[in-house]
Amino acid sequence: MASDKELSDFLKSVEKRAFKRTFYAVRDEDAALDIVQDTMIRLAEKYADRPAAEFPMLFQRIMSNATMDWFRRQKVRNAVMQNMSEFDSGSDDGDFDLLETLQTVEGSLGAESAADAVSRAQILLVIESAVADLPDRQREAFLLRYWEEFDVAETAVVMGCSEGSVKTHCSRAVQALSKALRSKGLTSS
Repeated sequence: MASDKELSDFLKSVEKRAFKRTFYAVRDEDAALDIVQDTMIRLAEKYADRPAAEFPMLFQRIMSNATMDWFRRQKVRNAVMQNMSEFDSGSDDGDFDLLETLQTVEGSLGAESAADAVSRAQILLVIESAVADLPDRQREAFLLRYWEEFDVAETAVVMGCSEGSVKTHCSRAVQALSKALRSKGLTSS
């Protein structure tokens, strides 16, 4: 059984990544925040008695289900209201910034030049845009495998599909990202 501190520490460690991942899926900051908060509440209410090692998988599964529920509600709402404008959110100004998590060779952002920082920020925006443009299942598999660092089996459990499907989705996502980034002039060094 996990302690309250272990649960709290886990939730603090995943909140920013969970928000960004959910924002990629729903493209609405308020909805993404609601989904992540609901996921955290459900984990705390229903699974706090589980061992701390189970939290990552439980959290990801709850968040995936909450995101799918949001899409179902949107579909019904849009069918009733005949309003598709909610899917066209042009806002990309989330509170989470990937630059906060990156470190230069010297160990801090302050050690790099302003030109390098701007260049890196521009590259990250291109990468974020390319990830956001992936089909939903490819994006989910890619983010779980390479951002959340889940193995293939864990990703399959979270996504509710076979390990082969995870591998296929990841492979297609990597190919699509590679093609998109090459078309923008970005290549691996």
